[in-house]
Amino acid sequence: MTVQTTVAAAWPGKVALVDTPFYPGGGGQLADKGVLRWHGGEVKVIGFEVSAGKLWHVLDTQAELDGDVEAAVDPAFRRTMRQLHTGTHILNAFVFQSFDGALVTGVQMADDGTARMDFDVPGADNDRLRALEGPINDVIRQDIAVSFAYVPMGEAQVEHGLIRSRSVAPPPTPDGKIRIVEIAGLDRQACGGTHLASTGASPPIRILKVDNKGRHNRRVRIALAR
Repeated sequence: MTVQTTVAAAWPGKVALVDTPFYPGGGGQLADKGVLRWHGGEVKVIGFEVSAGKLWHVLDTQAELDGDVEAAVDPAFRRTMRQLHTGTHILNAFVFQSFDGALVTGVQMADDGTARMDFDVPGADNDRLRALEGPINDVIRQDIAVSFAYVPMGEAQVEHGLIRSRSVAPPPTPDGKIRIVEIAGLDRQACGGTHLASTGASPPIRILKVDNKGRHNRRVRIALAR
């Protein structure tokens, strides 16, 4: 994804843009990688900071950008994150349905195509969790549409199952709405990350391991099968 944009503010080594295609990370998803191209050359984006109401793109040099900029997201990395994030939603949907509305207690995606999800499922049979691999890949093969919409935060808070994390929720927009991601006929939940347009764009998912993490927590490790 590439966007033509303009520098809104700049300091040596970081820049805020009028528009940006970059996802800055959050909810267990890694931030996008990519580059900025301008009249002074090309610089890598290596991180993000939020300060004074601005999203700052941290650069790999102390360059101070100005004027027009081409912002380009690394497409291969973005694709991996979209595939993993969609896979975690499918896993989440089956755990939520199969284990009495179990909530997520932690998520972390990695750039090697693996991820872990922690669920509050006290007393769960780990074999039942491992057996979800088949249904997950059935959903991928069916190529089900993935869409998103925005609803008022108050509405999301009272609708059972829209907010799945025990501790965090996506931040609301300035007008008080929250982003809802839906896998048609399977799942609908609040999320601010990047996802596929349909499940069939993902390779199969493998459940690598299920660990017990305390009396309540089960950690499910998954990987994209390449």
